[in-house]
Parts: sequence; structure tokens; C-alpha cells
Amino acid sequence: MTVYLPADLDEALDVRARHPEATPIAGGTDLGVHWPQRMAAEPGDWLDLSGVAEIRTLAWKDDALVLGAGTTYWDVIRNPGIAEALPLLVRAARLVGAVQIQARGTWGGNVVNASPAADGVPVLMAYDAVLELRSRVGSSLVPLSEFYLGYKQMRLGPDELLTGIHIPLRTYDFEWFEKVGSRSAQAITKVGVAVTRRAAEWRVVANSVAPTVCRCPGVESLLAEERPVSGPSDLAPVLAADVSPIDDIRSTARYRAEVLARVLYWGLRDECPNVT
Repeated sequence: MTVYLPADLDEALDVRARHPEATPIAGGTDLGVHWPQRMAAEPGDWLDLSGVAEIRTLAWKDDALVLGAGTTYWDVIRNPGIAEALPLLVRAARLVGAVQIQARGTWGGNVVNASPAADGVPVLMAYDAVLELRSRVGSSLVPLSEFYLGYKQMRLGPDELLTGIHIPLRTYDFEWFEKVGSRSAQAITKVGVAVTRRAAEWRVVANSVAPTVCRCPGVESLLAEERPVSGPSDLAPVLAADVSPIDDIRSTARYRAEVLARVLYWGLRDECPNVT
């Protein structure tokens, strides 16, 4: 096993280009979960980005908050400006593991780990976040909602690194995030959903109910068109076309489908005149 320790971003991109087989890590929280069993079965090589200061920045622009990919959950939690401008980021960060995980885990790692149960990704997607991908030959911007191609599959080239997350600064009429787990803390999501509304424009994003964290375009259209919803049963068939939950060690597909419909209904009931 080889661990590469670049001192800056240029060196990290150079290593990434020369050793695309090396898995990038930053906080290493997911790696720790599988240690040492995974290391024995799949030793592999690692590109440790924890020493790359350029991706640990947090910057306010005129129209966006830019999180470096190495920004931790705790960096967001302790920033009062983020709590005011983008409160769902703070709520999601507080629900990721314990304080130790929040202090080490990174927003970029949450994105590129590509877990369907990722807690940070739904709120980023509900805020229309855009990812900055860089390689030695240039950079590109990709909407987070278009980044995932399937389970653990991403629009990330073998020579690219996620370096930044651009979150537009907008005024929302409604912002809401809910996570359902076995416990109120330190639990992997069974069902999660983030919702934002700007005038008639909705974003409804769910996790743990499809191969990737995903938007729910059917529900978004239903809400934008103000079609009547009198209970979870009215949302269920629309959600069935948007998501595809499975049975696994944490829950069943039936449970996930029913709970998502119920949680979403009760979350919207007091906010939407058509949801009664």
C-alpha cells in the first residue's frame, strides 16, 4: 500500500494524473469504518489530501458561498453566517455522526463517496450546488444534480479532483430537511429528504431511496402545479416514479417508500395550501 501526501493542490493534481488508481481521501472517516478488514482485502493506494490547504477554504462571493472540498462539517457548524444564509447546511452537518466525525469529515468527501445515504448531499442539491472539478489541464463546473450516473458512478475523470462546491446565495420561501434513522444521532440514514422553494420553483431531494441521492421531479411538478394532496397516499404514486428504494441491512423498500411519503406530507402540510 502506498500513501501519497501532496503538500499543495498542484502536487495533488500531478499525483492524481500519474496515479489515477490511488483513491483520494481527506477526512478519512469512511475509511476508518472499514479498517482493518478492507485494508486486508483491498490494500490499494491512497491520495491523502488532508495537507492541501487550498481545498480547506471557505469563501463568500457576491452570489455564492464556495466551500473547499476539504471543508469540514464543523467548519460549517461554527460559521454564523452560514447558519443565517444557508441553514440546511448546518442542520445536515449536525446530523452527521458524532462531533469527532463532524470535525474530520468533509463536504467534498461526502459528495465523492457517492453513498445513496449521504447526509450532506441532499441539502447541497436542494440549494442547486455546483461542483468545481480540476485536473492538470483545466477545470470545469458540474451541477451536483447531474454529477451522479448510478451507484458509485460519477462524472469525475480519472485525472480529476473535486476541489470546490459553489452554493448560490438566494432567498427561499421555504427550507426544510429531515433525516430518519435508528437513533437521533450517529445513525446512517434510512430515509432523508431536503426541500427548498423559491416562488413556484421547488427542489425536492431524497436520499437512501435510490442508487444515488436524487431529485424528485414528479413531486416538484406536483407542488409547482399546486395539485391537491390530502394525505401520504396522494404522494406515494408520484414518489414511486421518482425513487427506487431497496431492501438492505438497515431497512426495507416498503418501509422507505411509506416513510418518505409520510415524512414529506407532514413536512409540507403547513406550508402548502394544496397539501391538506
